[in-house]
Amino acid sequence: MSGSTPQADGPLLEITDLAVRYRGRHGYVDAVRGVDLVVARGETVALVGESGSGKSTTALSVIGLLSTQAEVWRGRIGFGGEDLRVVSRRRRAALLGREIGFIPQDPTVSLNPVKRIGDQVAEVLLIHGVTDRAGAAEQAVTALAAAGIDHPEIRARQYPHELSGGMRQRVLIAIALVAGPSLVIADEPTSALDVTVQRQILDNIGELTRSAGTGVLLVTHDLGVAADRADRIAVMSEGRIVEVGTPSVILGDPEHPYTRSLIAAAPSLQAGRRHHRTAGVEVGRPLLEVTGLTKEFALPGTHGQVLRAVDGVDLRLGRGATLGVVGESGSGKSTTARLALRLLAPDAGRIVFDGEDITDLTGERLRQLRRRIQLVQQNPYASLNPRLTVGAIIAEPLASFGTGRRAGRARAAELLDLVVLPAAVIHRRPHELSGGQRQRVAIARALAPRPDLVVLDEPVSALDVRVQAQILDLLADLQGELGVGYLFISHDLAVIRQIADTVAVMLAGRVVETGVTEDVFDRPQHDYTRRLLAAIPGRHVVGSGT
Repeated sequence: MSGSTPQADGPLLEITDLAVRYRGRHGYVDAVRGVDLVVARGETVALVGESGSGKSTTALSVIGLLSTQAEVWRGRIGFGGEDLRVVSRRRRAALLGREIGFIPQDPTVSLNPVKRIGDQVAEVLLIHGVTDRAGAAEQAVTALAAAGIDHPEIRARQYPHELSGGMRQRVLIAIALVAGPSLVIADEPTSALDVTVQRQILDNIGELTRSAGTGVLLVTHDLGVAADRADRIAVMSEGRIVEVGTPSVILGDPEHPYTRSLIAAAPSLQAGRRHHRTAGVEVGRPLLEVTGLTKEFALPGTHGQVLRAVDGVDLRLGRGATLGVVGESGSGKSTTARLALRLLAPDAGRIVFDGEDITDLTGERLRQLRRRIQLVQQNPYASLNPRLTVGAIIAEPLASFGTGRRAGRARAAELLDLVVLPAAVIHRRPHELSGGQRQRVAIARALAPRPDLVVLDEPVSALDVRVQAQILDLLADLQGELGVGYLFISHDLAVIRQIADTVAVMLAGRVVETGVTEDVFDRPQHDYTRRLLAAIPGRHVVGSGT
C-alpha cells in the first residue's frame, strides 16, 4: 500500500530520551521528560494517562505539530532509520500523510469548513501524487465507507457542518488511512464515537495493521480500548512513562501506584450507581414527560427527501432523578434533548414540563422557561466564552434574567464552592483551566439560575477516567443536595450505569427499550441493547476488580 516504505529491519518508530518543554510567562515548563518508546511494524502501542500527562505532546512531537510555544530540546525520533528531528522540512512533508497518517481528536477544528468532505479525503492522494483526480475521488469514497460512513457517495459531496460529530471524526480517520501509511498516530480517535462505531473504526485500523504491517501509536484515556486493541500499553504520568507491558500485565497486575489509580477510576459495568437515591425516581407527577415526539430534517441535495431524526419518542423523568439516554451517533438522542430544551420545535408530539405543556411556547414565556431548564454541553472549551472570566461566565445566565452585577458575582462565588473549584478561579479565563475544571465551570453556569432540570449532552466523553469519575461524583452530590433532575445523554453505557436511575435506549430515532437501569443492563430485552453492551471495550478487564 505504501510508496517509499521505510527500511524493513529495526523498529518502525523509535523514540529515545525525548524531552519537550513549553515556554510560559515564568520560563519553561517540562511536558515530556526523557521518554523512550518503540513501535514495531504491525504493532499497536497504546499510550495512556490523564490529561496533562504528556501523551499527546509525545505523539505530536513525532509529526512536528507542536505549538509554537513548545520546544523539543533533547532526544531522537527515529522513523524507518531516519531521525525526524533533523530531516528537512520538505522530507517531513513528504512523509506526513503518505508514510505517517495522523488522526486528530477534534474534527471541528481539523476539517476545512468550506471544502467538501470527498475533496478533503482525496487531497492527501493528490498532494503525494498517488493517483489522478478521478482515481482520488473514487478512493476517497472507498475510504469513507471503510471508516464506517453510510451513503459515502452522498457524504463525499457534503460539507463538515452537515455531518454529526461522530461522522466528522470518521472523516478524519478516512483522511489518515486513505494513502496506506506505514505508521498511524491516533490521538484519541474514538473519544467522540459510540461503542458500536468505535468498534468498527478500531476493527478497521486493526485490519490495516495486520494486512499491511502498519504500526499504530494509539493515544487514549480509555483503558478499555487499550485493553482490547493494544499489543503493549505504555502508561504516562507527569511527562514520564512509568510502566510498559502487555494489557494482561498492565491491567491485571499493575506495578506502579499511578497505574493502579487509573484502573480504580475507570467506569465499570459491574459497578452500581455512585450514590443510591430513592428520592424522585417516581414521586407524584413527572418533571418531564414527552409523548410521540417527532422531528424531521430536509436532506441537502436530495430534492425534498427528509430524515426522520426523532420518530415517536416517549420519555418520562421523575423529579430529582436521572434519565440516561443512550444510542449510537445519529440515533436521535441529542436531537431529542434539544427538543426537550425547546431549542428545536417538534413536528409532532407533546412536551410536558412540571405539569405544563411547553410544546408551543414562544416569546417571553419560552424565555422564562430557560431559567428552569439548563444545558451542559459536551465540549466546555467551545461552549465557554474565551473572552470572559469564569465569574462573568457563571453569572451570564443570571444577567439575562435581570439579576444585578453584585448579586451575580456573589452567586458565582457560591457556585464555585459548590462545584469544588478554588475561589481564585473566578478571575481566570477558560484557556487557563484544565478540561475537568472547564466542565465544572459549565456545570456551575447551568446551575446559576437554580433550574429544576439540567440536560447534560455527553458531559464527560472528552475527559480522562479520573476526571470523569470526579465529575460524575460531583453531579451525584449536587443532585442529592439540590434535588435537580438530569436528562443525561451519552454513548458510554458504563457511565450511564453509574449515574442514571432509568435508561432509554435509542435506535434510528426511536426508543427501543426503557426501564430501570439495572434491569436494562442486567436483563436486556432488545437485540440492539445486547449489541451495544457486547461492543463495550475492555468490559471484562477494566474496572472488574481483576
